[in-house]
Amino acid sequence: MDKSTPDDPKGLIYEAYRIEGITKPECRTIFLDWALSLGVECETNAALRRLLALYGTDAAHPMSEVMSEGLHAIATPRRRGGWRSRKRD
Repeated sequence: MDKSTPDDPKGLIYEAYRIEGITKPECRTIFLDWALSLGVECETNAALRRLLALYGTDAAHPMSEVMSEGLHAIATPRRRGGWRSRKRD
């Protein structure tokens, strides 16, 4: 059965919730693969919110925790370091 959707093109998130005994580090790996599989036209934040609403009802599942962390990390702007942040004279 193909469970791919525009928000989960490879069905990775769907499958992660069905793996018994999956660990948080394994979920992080799957999450990274999921993020890399999204098309450039896909708004990651919105896709992640929809997937959390669909699958994240099991708050005890490690993938729910990883996706929540990912949502927070995407929403939190980062300061650019290195030469780009230095003042030019």
